[in-house]
Amino acid sequence: MSALTMGGKPVELNLVEVLRQAEDIAAVYGRTPGETVAVTEWLLGLAYAAGFYPETANEWRTWVENRESLDDVADWLEDHDGCWDLFDPLAPLGQNPALHPHLNAFGVGPAQLVMEEAGDYNQFFSREHLHSPAILPAAEAWRAMLTQHAYAIGMKAKIKTKDMGLPAPFANLSSARLVSRLRVIARPAWEGATFGDLLRLNLTPSGDDNPGRLNLTWQQPAGPVRRDFTRRGAEQTRTPTGPADLHTMLGRSIALRPAALPDGTAGVDLVLIGPGETVSDLPAAFLQDAVTSEKGLLKPSLTRDLWRQSHALYAAVAERDKGTDLYGRIAMLHGRRIHLLAVGLLATQGKLVSWVADEYPYVPGRETELRHAAEQGSAICEHAAKGLYAAAATAQTYTYPQAKPADRPAQIARFNGSTELWGAASDLFHTLMDDVADGIPAVEALTAFAIALRAVTANSLEARIASLPTAGNGLEAQSRARARLTEYLNQPNTPVHLKDPS
Repeated sequence: MSALTMGGKPVELNLVEVLRQAEDIAAVYGRTPGETVAVTEWLLGLAYAAGFYPETANEWRTWVENRESLDDVADWLEDHDGCWDLFDPLAPLGQNPALHPHLNAFGVGPAQLVMEEAGDYNQFFSREHLHSPAILPAAEAWRAMLTQHAYAIGMKAKIKTKDMGLPAPFANLSSARLVSRLRVIARPAWEGATFGDLLRLNLTPSGDDNPGRLNLTWQQPAGPVRRDFTRRGAEQTRTPTGPADLHTMLGRSIALRPAALPDGTAGVDLVLIGPGETVSDLPAAFLQDAVTSEKGLLKPSLTRDLWRQSHALYAAVAERDKGTDLYGRIAMLHGRRIHLLAVGLLATQGKLVSWVADEYPYVPGRETELRHAAEQGSAICEHAAKGLYAAAATAQTYTYPQAKPADRPAQIARFNGSTELWGAASDLFHTLMDDVADGIPAVEALTAFAIALRAVTANSLEARIASLPTAGNGLEAQSRARARLTEYLNQPNTPVHLKDPS
């Protein structure tokens, strides 16, 4: 696994080393935010499977404050008699060995395993990159497989069941458990914070409940009943038996063919991906980090940057129930600064668009101020953007007085500086939240934020109308657009901090 030492040096560690050295490394990470989350999820699953979890919120607080050692998890892992071999012929780690007989005939290149490279799951649509002979190193394949299990996108695999000789459907690929929402991880941001601190922060107290079984391979003994593709019928869903089961759910049925890299180390050269486990509606105990909005669980948007939805996250922090969810527990850590890392997947029509990730500061005791700043900061930006649109519409009217209705949207877009506004507003918004977390009153921080944003708004308009002639219709369009923006930013419903105090 890829990790960073406390001094910022990258190192490669195995699972036991990560747990043994958890207080000496600052972070464990993947190539993408989603991969980082998937690896973290799996390590949390290991902790639960080892019986390493607090029973109550108060015990959780003691563990965090006293840095409960992770050595017990490392000991359990070293002594565990399960199969941890990615290429074991009978019980390969994370895979479904029942697919191995079909690998040579139906497998494709390892790019299929890497979500950012696959493009989609249409394995037989002349996707040349999926037939690349390049071998993927085993460690990278393992992390990519974990990411598939957590974030795989639902769609058709385009593999004909009859060609594989299987009676059960193999083409319908359901969405994995994290693809439809933001996953929020509490990241310790106090001085000297370690990866061990992160794991402890994100352990959920589970009382005396059974933590469930770690999902090591598809057909493990005494494991859950999973689909076997030998019979037709409705798709089966299941509820995880506990947090160890939840964090290691096998969201895809995967087979990997081993191959040797030029240096002799292990790699993967063929991949076959089919339907995996589908979770049923999860109880609240398994969604303690989830953020709700008016449309259900908060998820990334193709039209709104993640920071523009952060007020919903701060609302979850402010409205938490003491000790009963992630936000209620971190509120107990007085004097500790914590960042809330939100990660999600933007996808459309079965294709990954991008990973989105952002983090927001939180300090226990500042919940109300932070929520107010996030809500007002977002409202200020929304109003400024609408003002730019109004100014752009005015510029269009005077620049193209005889314009056809069909041409108007493109002409308005020429003068609309919202894109520049949103680009600059992100940094300003994060400065706003950092200032409030550092103790500056929200009213004071919002005033400084709005002054800076007002200047950005004016500059965004100027950049768009600068190409207009400085005479005739062009000059009038410039003047009218500036006046419309000034008017819009000072109308009665303008957020108070955004209004020109003069």
